[in-house]
Amino acid sequence: MSKLQFNKRNNYVSIAIVVAVSLGHHCYAEGAVSGGERSPTSQPQSIPPLSLTLQGALAAAIENNPAVLLYKERIEEARGQVQTQLGAMLPNLSSTVRQSNQTVFRGTFGLSPTRSDPFSIFDARVSATQNILSVSLIQRWRASREMLQVSEAESESRKFDTMASVALTYMEGLKAMGRVKMHEANQQVMNDLLGLIKQRQRVGVATGLDVARLEAQLASERQQASVSQYAVESSKLNLLNLLALPYETPLALTDELQPDVPGPSSAQTALDDAMKQRPEVVAQATRVKATELTYSSITGERLPSLVAQGDYGQIGNRWGNTLETYNMALLLQIPIFDGGQREGRIAQSRSQLRQEALRLQSILNQVKMEVHDAMAALTGAKDQVGIAQAGMRSASKELELARERYAVITASSHFELTNALTAVARARENQVEALFQLNAARVNLARATGSLNTLQ
Repeated sequence: MSKLQFNKRNNYVSIAIVVAVSLGHHCYAEGAVSGGERSPTSQPQSIPPLSLTLQGALAAAIENNPAVLLYKERIEEARGQVQTQLGAMLPNLSSTVRQSNQTVFRGTFGLSPTRSDPFSIFDARVSATQNILSVSLIQRWRASREMLQVSEAESESRKFDTMASVALTYMEGLKAMGRVKMHEANQQVMNDLLGLIKQRQRVGVATGLDVARLEAQLASERQQASVSQYAVESSKLNLLNLLALPYETPLALTDELQPDVPGPSSAQTALDDAMKQRPEVVAQATRVKATELTYSSITGERLPSLVAQGDYGQIGNRWGNTLETYNMALLLQIPIFDGGQREGRIAQSRSQLRQEALRLQSILNQVKMEVHDAMAALTGAKDQVGIAQAGMRSASKELELARERYAVITASSHFELTNALTAVARARENQVEALFQLNAARVNLARATGSLNTLQ
């Protein structure tokens, strides 16, 4: 199945869930309006179960998570800012139509201090203003375009953070499910041995202490299984929260913890991938460039600017008795002195540029540390899986030999059997933990190198 088909299928599932919830809310509202009475045949709307793979969870997080959607809206805000800055360089057209009736004081014009008779003026006019040359406006527009790219990179970074949280939560769920299966397997072995011990107790070759000791171990396993089952449900609720799905959605995690995870060929390869793919690096580098353009736009205020202005219209005493008039002007604006405000803004922008450059260096150092840490964690987790698998084989062999010795009923055979059961339980737990650490390490490495989109 292609990735596009897979995403469409998950979108259809999400739409079905939303529609089901909406129908449920609608039925609830109708019941409230009617005083809570329900028809005998009415049934509450149920939410269909959702089988979720890791890749499906990542796709759903991109589409539904409110934090991701919020950053997408910030992109739209940045696009509006680009349009605003571009509009400052385009022609500004306006029109006015005025019909007035007025009197004037003749003394204003050096005549007798009397008031004139009332007269009417009709004026219809179109005005235009065009910035022909302004370095400051051009640089502001270029800076706004860079900030749009910053918003897009920050949105990508937030998407990756959410995807990493979803992937790690998914792994936590798989770990809890693995622990449930582990405790169930332990209980199965203990129940088999408990039946064998009780049978030998009836013929007088086993004691009640042997039975009580094994029953205590069995009760502990049942309790741990209950704790692990709660951990499964808790992980599912956290996943539903990250995916912004109804908490009543029956959720099934269909993937499994992988015992073998390929890694990059070298640490340098992982670092190169991170420098090219990490959205935080791209965002901060673009922010430095945008700050440079903002600094350039403020320094550009020192330069002269050229503006064209003009208007054309009809003026007269009445709308049917008018004459054409126009006015055209070319303004050369030369800044001389503004009380030092411009120099203050230049100093502020220069400092902001240095701050963004320092932030870029800090982010680069952080990314390098995360890549090296993820590589070390992956290497260590692979070693842990190998050791845990070897330990599981040894513990299984120990349990097999202990059961054979128990058939002979020696003085210490029961203790050997109990110790073997404990060893197997510990080996299974170590194996689940090692597999979780390995899969969590591959998620962290994918986040560190910016390759979460390829995580399977």
